[in-house]
Order: sequence, then C-alpha cells, then structure tokens
Amino acid sequence: MARRKKAASVGGCVLPALGIAAVGAVAISVLSFVSAYPVISLVGGAAVLGVTIYGLVLWQQRRARETRQAWELDVARSQEIARYHAMAPNEFERALAFLCARDGCSQAQVTGRAGDLGADVVAYAPDGRKIVLQAKRFSGTHKVGGPDLQRFGGTCYTVHGARVAAVVTTSTFTKQARQYAAHHGIRLFDVHGLAAWASRTGPAPWH
Repeated sequence: MARRKKAASVGGCVLPALGIAAVGAVAISVLSFVSAYPVISLVGGAAVLGVTIYGLVLWQQRRARETRQAWELDVARSQEIARYHAMAPNEFERALAFLCARDGCSQAQVTGRAGDLGADVVAYAPDGRKIVLQAKRFSGTHKVGGPDLQRFGGTCYTVHGARVAAVVTTSTFTKQARQYAAHHGIRLFDVHGLAAWASRTGPAPWH
C-alpha cells in the first residue's frame, strides 16, 4: 500500500513537470526562430495581428447591426400596438379584416354584431381554409379569460365551420384561456403576436 501511494505521488509530480518542460521547449523554439528569422517573424506577427483586428471589427459591426435591427423591430411593433389600442372595438375588427386581405385572404369581412356568436371577422386563407377570428380590443391590464374562450370555442367550429379559429387581442390571455385554446385547437394572438403580424415581422393566424 505504501508503494502505491509513493508511486501515485511520484506520478503526480512528474506530469506537471513534463508540462512545464514542454512549454519551456516551445518557448525556446519560438525565441530561436525569431532570433534566426527576425523579418519573417515580424511579418508573420503583423499578419496575425491584422487578421485578429479585422475579425474584431467585423464582430463589432455585426453586433451593432443586430442591435439596430432589434431596436427597429421593437419600434415598429410598438407603433402598431399603439394604433390598435387607440381604436374602438368596431375599428379593431375592421383592422383585422384589412390585415387578412393584405396578406392574401379572400372575402375578408367584418361579421361582428349583436348575436354574431363570436365570429367578428371571417375570411378565406390563400389555400382555401375558412378563418374565423374573434377580436378582443382590451387594455393591457384586462386579460382574455377562460369564459371568453369557451364561448368562442362553442361556436367557431360547429356553427361557423372554421378551419382556422383564432382569438386576437391587444392584451394577453389567462392561463385558463391558454389551456382551453390548446385543448380545442384555437390559435391565440396576444399583443405581441398581433404586433408581429401587423408589422410583417411575424406569422399570420393561419400560418
């Protein structure tokens, strides 16, 4: 047992010593090369330095470009949401119908009225699927809740024959609403999804 401990101790000392020796050998070789070929070493060092600086410049330019693009995206989406928050509910419905038509839907029309059974906008996607949207122009603190989704879910498919059913809001959804939507295949577009769709930086409800 004592011999094993001694061997391990010796091995633990030998490995670091070998590493130091290897580094020293490399350093001596580099110094010898520089001493023997000073011009070549100078040119090579300058080339390496130049490539390093060029790489750093490109990296900084890319980071600056990405930062500006992200800022422009945030500005565009914020402007869109500000417009929709300023609309009356019926104006919001017309705006959604316009977005549908803008992005290639046919027969996009506002159907929201008393007794509409949850269908505020009806359109047909470019591939022919019927789209039924419910519009919820709420303030940021008024979330779309589970009962809202349940009322819409009870009519969007069976009554209106939707192939794509979605609720679009200027606010957000409660956990209960999201769970109900996931279970019944209803697509949810909150304030961020709407902003992305309106600014052409995100998908439409039927994508």
